[in-house]
Amino acid sequence: MIPPKPKSRPDRVSLWRYMRLFRRDILSAQPDRLYGAWMAEFRTPFFRSYLTNEPELVQTILNDRPRDFPKSDRIGEGLQPLLGQSVFLTNGPVWDHQRRIIDPAFERGRLAQSLPAMWEAGHAMVARVLDRIGDGADIEIEEVTSHAAADVIFRTLFSIPIEDAIASQVFHEFRAYQRSQPILNLAAFVPLPRWMPRFHRAETKRAAKRIRGLITQLVDQRRAAIERGTAPDDLATRIMTTPDPETGTCFSPEEMVDQVAIFFLAGHETSASALAWALYLCAAAPDWQSRVADEATGLDSANGIKHLTTSRDVFRETLRLYPPVPMMVRETTKAETFRKRAIPKAAQLVLSLWHLHRHTKLWRDPDVFDPSRWQAEDTRTSSRDAYLPFSSGPRVCPGAGFAMAEGPLLLSMMLRSVELMPVDGKPPHPVAHLTVRAKDGIWLRAHPRRRLGENSAT
Repeated sequence: MIPPKPKSRPDRVSLWRYMRLFRRDILSAQPDRLYGAWMAEFRTPFFRSYLTNEPELVQTILNDRPRDFPKSDRIGEGLQPLLGQSVFLTNGPVWDHQRRIIDPAFERGRLAQSLPAMWEAGHAMVARVLDRIGDGADIEIEEVTSHAAADVIFRTLFSIPIEDAIASQVFHEFRAYQRSQPILNLAAFVPLPRWMPRFHRAETKRAAKRIRGLITQLVDQRRAAIERGTAPDDLATRIMTTPDPETGTCFSPEEMVDQVAIFFLAGHETSASALAWALYLCAAAPDWQSRVADEATGLDSANGIKHLTTSRDVFRETLRLYPPVPMMVRETTKAETFRKRAIPKAAQLVLSLWHLHRHTKLWRDPDVFDPSRWQAEDTRTSSRDAYLPFSSGPRVCPGAGFAMAEGPLLLSMMLRSVELMPVDGKPPHPVAHLTVRAKDGIWLRAHPRRRLGENSAT
């Protein structure tokens, strides 16, 4: 089964058209040749950018010499109103300090403490869907997964369900922020001096201010609970009480608000995107849907996640075809030579996971949805060299293990209770803004799944 992907632009377009295409969707703004290129150069009057998708270059940039290629702040300019100085946007000593505090909360041994919250959120998700569809109905699945992913975040971070008043407000305000915030603003094309005011839409700034105000309430409440000794042992408590082992300092309240904002962006937005596409792919490939549902029949707790091998392969294949964050941008700190090409200082290096995961020289049938590839011998090299849904090296996403538990678990819980089919005439059209989503949503026909031995009365 070949799922949809954006139509590529012509190989040569004007800068003005490229900016318009990029602002609308960064995927269809790229030429088709990038699916087979190791490197490509893009020039504007303001800066040069270079696609660098050869595995050896990716290894150099992310793993071997990461300090020489810090994260570019061009794309981050658009997220500054919401994320402040979060770990997603910082570099150097500030980033080091943040990761020394955050990483211990996501260590493998502590992941198990989050599984019950995922399990509860999964049950709530299924109950909402079953109540909504009755005997069968069309549903927009991205809305369902957004709600579920937000519920997981609030339960694991603050031990509250999304029905909590503040949690519900944050969720709805965040959706407003998504609608008002393009991935690109002027600063992504024109390197502005730091003293110059940034150009953000008025509603983007208002939505970010409202979200940060609500998050501040949650952080203040938790800090008070910590001081009273009544705080639950969840992610927020662990992070807020973990000192930097080198400086002995904990996050200040404002720093914690920054980190919660990126946890919500990374843990909610990216998880919702991946789960929605996984459900669509299973709807379009009923044999794989049945295999996931059958595997989940005996699932009686979140601890059973270790047995969800089929669901895990489906989710890994989903992340290959629809990586939630389709591109990463780094910046050179000095002149470099890559593939005999002179790269100037301050050039933008674009690592396009979207193209790397579908690269014609690295993957067998790159556009085909085939979860069985993850058990095949010929995928080992590709998965090692050309599969980076959570980045790699020191800046690898600290929540990667969390995401790889949440995704397969919620996918399995949904499909063992609900049968999905594509809606005729409404194929999803992938576009990339904050993450890879569908332009007009992902519409699926949903029915309660009936098991052998059940009748219509049950």
